[in-house]
Amino acid sequence: MEWRAVPLAVRNVVETRLGSLVRSAVSQHAGFSPGVAARVRLADGRRVFLKAVGPEPNPDSPGMHRAEAHITAALPAAAPVPALLMALEFEGWVVLAFEDVVGKMPAQPWQTDQLLRVLAASADMSALLDPSPVEAPTLAERFGDKFQGWGQLAAAFKERTDDLTWLDPWARRNLGRLAELEGGWGSAAAGSGLVHGDVRADNVLLTEDRVIFVDWPGAAVGAPWFDVVAMGPSVVMQGGQDLIPLLDEHLDARGAPSEDVTMVLVAVAGFFLCQSVQPAPPGLPTLRAFQGAQGEAALRWLRRRTRWS
Repeated sequence: MEWRAVPLAVRNVVETRLGSLVRSAVSQHAGFSPGVAARVRLADGRRVFLKAVGPEPNPDSPGMHRAEAHITAALPAAAPVPALLMALEFEGWVVLAFEDVVGKMPAQPWQTDQLLRVLAASADMSALLDPSPVEAPTLAERFGDKFQGWGQLAAAFKERTDDLTWLDPWARRNLGRLAELEGGWGSAAAGSGLVHGDVRADNVLLTEDRVIFVDWPGAAVGAPWFDVVAMGPSVVMQGGQDLIPLLDEHLDARGAPSEDVTMVLVAVAGFFLCQSVQPAPPGLPTLRAFQGAQGEAALRWLRRRTRWS
């Protein structure tokens, strides 16, 4: 959505709170939000990044903005996160203003040097945010039944509501084993640190000397290596080369327990694949295809880790 599409009354309140008129707004089109995400220049010369969403077309989106405001307002100043400058609600709209970061998304396909920068920054950030500086749900509470995708697919097959012919043959052969293994993911991902919960290329900005992580509504408390496992499928999907060994080497170097990593990866793969065949959420028509592609990438990683036939 473009900034000018926001109701005039809402825009007027935002400008009043910012203390200056919006002179220009350049929308940023990566990601999946149905609302506004724009780099804004104010009349007084300041630059800010504005996010705004209303109750339509997706009624869940305002809640995500509220959650992001709660999380980012409590993060330490040293965290590699844009500072929250303002948060307001007016006539059903939630608007957040952040410092504007001059940076760029990682190149696609992924370049090895940029991926190494992001992985190193993720490790540094997890150390800074452990213990969590803000009250947040655990990963098990955050994702709950959503990370029981293999069990849901197995039930659908048993009840003959889905023949699973769309599913990768390797996954169909091992459906029972995958459903059993995902049952322990919550314990495997337990920890005391705050994790982003949704790291991928469009939630990362590279500056000349820093890696900045944006979009924090899905933050939760858990294992410090969770973000790498969760972002791995998007890296494999968007990589122009085989990046699986690099991901595994990084996790090993951080001391992430191999069995726990595999268990969480099983749950992540099941989540993406199960979600990919659900109806599209209102206002998010491209999300399911993106989830499906990540699910297939996660399976490629899983086949290597499990070595199942």
